[in-house]
Order: sequence, then structure tokens, then C-alpha cells
Amino acid sequence: MTHVGNANHKHSRREVGLVAKKKRSKERQKSVREMDRLKYETAEQLGLGDDLRDPDELTVREAGKVGGTMVKKLVKKGRQAMAREASRKPEKNL
Repeated sequence: MTHVGNANHKHSRREVGLVAKKKRSKERQKSVREMDRLKYETAEQLGLGDDLRDPDELTVREAGKVGGTMVKKLVKKGRQAMAREASRKPEKNL
């Protein structure tokens, strides 16, 4: 018997865990796709797009360059997000 839409039905921990796991999995997949997009975008900007497509051609130094530049971009995005958040919510005097 399925209790779809019944507000009085209590879901077991397992049911709740499975739903949460599916959600995390979808979020994880989205995150991985976004990171891959950023990686290829960064490699193209550095002129390493062809090397990235053929991993045997990518040196450790080049991989580090791509990774380091990605980190710089992510930090910049994080700072921008924090600045936007701070401008939306003025600090309250406690």
C-alpha cells in the first residue's frame, strides 16, 4: 500500500534516506558537470584545450596550471557571491 500525498503518513528512515540520496546524487552530477565545463573553459583560455582532450599530451605542469587557474576563478566567484549576500542583508547591531 502506497501513501502518496498523505500528510499523516510517516516515512521510514530508509525511505527518507533514499530520497535524500537521490537528491544528493543529482546535485553531485550537476556539480561535476559544472566543474568539467569550467575545466575545459579554463584550458581553452590557457591554450591547452587540445592537450586536455588527449590526457597523454598534458604535462603535470600544464594540469597544475589549469587547476590553479580554476581555483582562482572559484575563489573570485565565491568572493563575489559573499559580497552580493552582504549587500542584500545589512548587518544588525546586536
